[in-house]
Amino acid sequence: MTPGWIGAGKVRARERGGAVEITIDGLTTQAKYYKPLVYEFMRKEWSSRPSWGDFTVEIVMEHVGEPPHIDLDNLAKALLDAIKGYLFHDDAQVARLLVERGEGERKRITLRCFPRR
Repeated sequence: MTPGWIGAGKVRARERGGAVEITIDGLTTQAKYYKPLVYEFMRKEWSSRPSWGDFTVEIVMEHVGEPPHIDLDNLAKALLDAIKGYLFHDDAQVARLLVERGEGERKRITLRCFPRR
């Protein structure tokens, strides 16, 4: 495990350069799967308090081969709901949201959340 990461299961997180990075190993076509998975991780592992102000959230889904049939808007909503109350108080604070998918070396989702500059 890379230094600075917390978590040893499917979900890991770290603070780096003013941003919080969360990675989720593996993919499923059910976006609703991710909300309780990430929420439980945040509840049990995350110690920082939520902040006020505007945020940028970047979500990247990496796949190998054909992309899975998952609606990126549903994935974004599930992940935003999971981190709400841990990184920011309300998802209305998200002033910029980028959600994309692309081919990668492994199946995973990476989320970066940082204050809007």
